[in-house]
Amino acid sequence: METAIVLGLLAVAVVLFALERISVDIITLMLLIALVASGILTTAEAFAGFSNNITIILASIFVISGALQRTGIMDAIGAHLYSITGGSLNRLLLVVLAVIGGVSAFMNNTTATAIFVPPVIGLAKRSGVSASKLLMPVAFASILGGTCTLIGTSTNIAVSGFIERSGMEPLSMFEVTPIGVMLLVVGAAYLMLVGQWLLPDHRDESLTDEYSMREYLSEIIVMPDSELIGQHVFASELTTKNFRVLEVIRGDKRFIPDRRTTIESGDVLLVEGRVAELIKVKETSGIEIRADVKLGLSDLESDDIKIAEVLVTPRSDLIGRTLKEAGFRERYGLTTLAVYRKGETIREKIGRVRLRLGDLLLVQGTTDRISSLRREPDLWMLEALSPALHRRKQGIYTLLFFVSAIGVGSLGWLPLSVSFLAAAVLTILFRCVTIEEAYEFIDWRLIILIGGMTAFGTAMDGQHSGAASQVANLIVGYLQPFGVLAILAGFFVITMLLTQPMSNAAAALVVLPVAMEVAARLGVNGRSFAVAIMLAASVSFIAPFEPACILVYGPGKYRFLDFVKVGLPLTLILMAIILIAVPMFFPL
Repeated sequence: METAIVLGLLAVAVVLFALERISVDIITLMLLIALVASGILTTAEAFAGFSNNITIILASIFVISGALQRTGIMDAIGAHLYSITGGSLNRLLLVVLAVIGGVSAFMNNTTATAIFVPPVIGLAKRSGVSASKLLMPVAFASILGGTCTLIGTSTNIAVSGFIERSGMEPLSMFEVTPIGVMLLVVGAAYLMLVGQWLLPDHRDESLTDEYSMREYLSEIIVMPDSELIGQHVFASELTTKNFRVLEVIRGDKRFIPDRRTTIESGDVLLVEGRVAELIKVKETSGIEIRADVKLGLSDLESDDIKIAEVLVTPRSDLIGRTLKEAGFRERYGLTTLAVYRKGETIREKIGRVRLRLGDLLLVQGTTDRISSLRREPDLWMLEALSPALHRRKQGIYTLLFFVSAIGVGSLGWLPLSVSFLAAAVLTILFRCVTIEEAYEFIDWRLIILIGGMTAFGTAMDGQHSGAASQVANLIVGYLQPFGVLAILAGFFVITMLLTQPMSNAAAALVVLPVAMEVAARLGVNGRSFAVAIMLAASVSFIAPFEPACILVYGPGKYRFLDFVKVGLPLTLILMAIILIAVPMFFPL
């Protein structure tokens, strides 16, 4: 009975993760509640995953990474790439892959990708290279760089914690580095020699063409007898019929309306909405449409009014909220003209669209408001190439604390959890970040996910439900005639498939209990299976479901098949390398 309950909950979790209707942390907590309510886990077992070293390491890394970002250290690195490359595509690609791979070995790969997207786009523009030739390699290099050290990705930290609870030594800081470096080098070579020919070449278009805005922009004149006169812009008849007034031209003045703006006779309004629908309200509203004017996004700009593309970042509190719920216009003083998501431009009723990681927003506002976005952690502008190291002293302190923590933890002078916690505390004491910022940097959803899925792995073992044993019987029965390597390959494929609907860490933690059970039955080294599964969770490039890939999907103007075409051969190559290298470094 317990086995059926656990496997049923796993199936439900996979479906809910894939649908993305409910936040991953809420799904995880629902699983824990179900496991405790069914009597499979005690309360202490359900929440044990939140009280170990892994949680401390993860939270500390988030704080340190956020401090490196906030002080400008990471932006400064990205801004100086151009001087190294000289504009050559091959040299540019090599430097980008090396720098981002190296940085992500010590930083969450999603954060590393997000940090480098704006400067890499700037590099592409200055070099005359299509950004689509660089952004997918950025994401792939950050993911592969994460395989090089224990702290390179949350998956590695989660797996290390799992094998420690299984009675083995946890992974050391650089234990998997030889294999990780091998994967990074092979991946970089593939992207330079083969991948760049498979990558699309989306040349720069005007924002008007990219967002197909022309058919949605119209200029209307408010006639003397119009019913609109005296109405507040945001509560006018036009607004109630889903038109948006973007600008008001009144005499020689041109300005963006706010809540207090009322419509006056003779106003020229720049309106976003379908022209066909606008014609229907022409007579009743008392307006004239300037039919001979072909408008583009350049008409939305003036000396004081600009437009920009901004990216929704991994830590943004806009994720999961609509623009209306977030009070976007009031909060930033900007008007959102369109949302670009995975090849689709959303222009209608965008106030009701729930924002996701990696969404591109086309925004309009005053020069001051646009410039202020450079200081916003929730939205990053896709144009920055030369950001200043605005807090040089604090940035150097943060980098020094981070490097010291890596050295102290690696040499065993202090446990890794303590060394990284000390570094995080020092960044706060030396005012590199505030305590409020430190808490904001921590990805609590990921910590809840890893802690909860760790408990789920406990529920699968033989002392609780026996689900791991049941699944292990099936796998051994089918694959044992083909040898241990075939069984390892089977787990590799299962893990990669599960990373599509689930996070990498969650997929690894689901597969690990079964894999360890199989390793025990076969009398082989469970550490080998654990490392192989850990790496398998990080090398699936077949689809753009990894957060790092989602971040480049929009800015690179990619399509789903672009990832399949470039990522499938790379995934197969890396799979072969892992299946050969793991038994060499971790003998079966």
